[in-house]
Amino acid sequence: MLRVIDDDGSLGNMSTTDAIKLAMERGLDLIEISPNATPPVAKITDYGRFQYTTQKKDRDARAKAHVTETKNVQVKIGTSERDLELKAKKASEWLRESHRVKLDLFLPGRTKYMEPKFLEERLSRILNLISEDYKVAEEPKKSPKGLTIVIERGAKRKEVSEGKVKKAEVTAPEVETK
Repeated sequence: MLRVIDDDGSLGNMSTTDAIKLAMERGLDLIEISPNATPPVAKITDYGRFQYTTQKKDRDARAKAHVTETKNVQVKIGTSERDLELKAKKASEWLRESHRVKLDLFLPGRTKYMEPKFLEERLSRILNLISEDYKVAEEPKKSPKGLTIVIERGAKRKEVSEGKVKKAEVTAPEVETK
């Protein structure tokens, strides 16, 4: 038994042989649309036209699909203001193209143990230079290489005042002294 449909609507349930005979009478093809349904669904239509419409839907879906990448911007504590402006400009371009931007404050060696408030101020310096509207996708967090925040295109600009990046668990590990 099959549930048979055509371009006008449902024709009801009928046996496979009856559905094939009906399709042949109309000069069309019987195409199985949904084999896993109970009962399976078959459509009486022209196979060439069916193939064309499914390919067209696939092409349209691929054209509308936009792949978003996560782009990286890496800055150090001592990065000059001009270099920060250039990196912020590039980050703004990526946000305009609807990419996510991952900002890494790279902390080599002993700089990992600096005051967390100071590190947040350095991160907020570049965030304030970004001209495009953005929202914070992932809050600032400690990573093996330093401090990381992920931003993406947003409806309205999130103002970040000096050192007021949302608090995350950004604490320097305690060092034992003898």
